[in-house]
Amino acid sequence: MSKIWAIGDLHLDYTKDKSMDIFGQDWKDHDQKIFDYWQSHVGPEDWVLVPGDISWALKWGEVFQDLHALDQLPGQKVLSKGNHDYWWTSLAKMEGANFKSLHFIHNTAVKIREGLYVAGTRGWIPRDAKDFDEKDEKISLRENQRLKNSLDQVPPGNEIIAMIHYPPLLQSFDDSAYTKTLQDYPVSLCLYGHLHGAGHRFIYEGERDGIQYTCVAADYLNFQCKEILWKEK
Repeated sequence: MSKIWAIGDLHLDYTKDKSMDIFGQDWKDHDQKIFDYWQSHVGPEDWVLVPGDISWALKWGEVFQDLHALDQLPGQKVLSKGNHDYWWTSLAKMEGANFKSLHFIHNTAVKIREGLYVAGTRGWIPRDAKDFDEKDEKISLRENQRLKNSLDQVPPGNEIIAMIHYPPLLQSFDDSAYTKTLQDYPVSLCLYGHLHGAGHRFIYEGERDGIQYTCVAADYLNFQCKEILWKEK
């Protein structure tokens, strides 16, 4: 059976203009580290789940080289939006680009094997965050609705892996609107990223209300795809 892998926050930039070194020297040539491990471990029939921050490109017309590089890597990839994915556009336009192995989640869900789907959205900062205001509340409500829209696309009787770029649950905070939404669906695993460097101290990993929460930010994984050992119920 094909394997399932996950890694977020690829932060690809073919122009080499945007450096991630502010988060530490571990980020030096990080894209090559990701690609090298990916090519040596991921098989052509495997699936790789990527919860956001895929490319630094600002517009759809500027992202093709980064997406092409991703498309050339082994396996089928499921992509969801991150806070830096300004290039993200309509589903019709992204699917119309005819990439061979890229599947975009945009109020949709993707079947990766019999009985198992992937759904998700970008998410937003927690309500407990400093300076959280009315604008943030509107964005958060919209993202939670997009999560519901995506989860609703999964046919009944199937298990779900959820991808949310922002952490739906942090070490120091209580349940969020996102965790409560996830609990209303047959979600077994939630993958997230976004946290880098010193932000790793906020990571929450473990099971909560029957859902396993796992951080797959690239630097947290030492820029190596994480194999998801899926146990069918």
